[in-house]
Amino acid sequence: MDKKEAYEQKLQAQLDEWRAEIDQLKAKAKMAEAEKKIEYEQKIEELEASQEKAREKLQEVQNSSSDAWEDIKDGANSAFESLKAAMQKAKSRFSKNN
Repeated sequence: MDKKEAYEQKLQAQLDEWRAEIDQLKAKAKMAEAEKKIEYEQKIEELEASQEKAREKLQEVQNSSSDAWEDIKDGANSAFESLKAAMQKAKSRFSKNN
């Protein structure tokens, strides 16, 4: 396995993990009071939008040549770091309100 493949697998695994975490947040939102439910659902929509951006960056890496993927890597890392921060913030907010 080359570096590009390993990087792609790492990003995909992280996206899969975050998908599971978003699903858990959705379950918590369903159980929340009406006012909190709206707030949770809005946050989940934001997370899903960020996740889609990260998924698009992963696709760019996957579709790039073995020579060009390093150039795309910084953008992918940035998208994933942004999503990571948003996930941590959302999980913290959800745990404080439950």
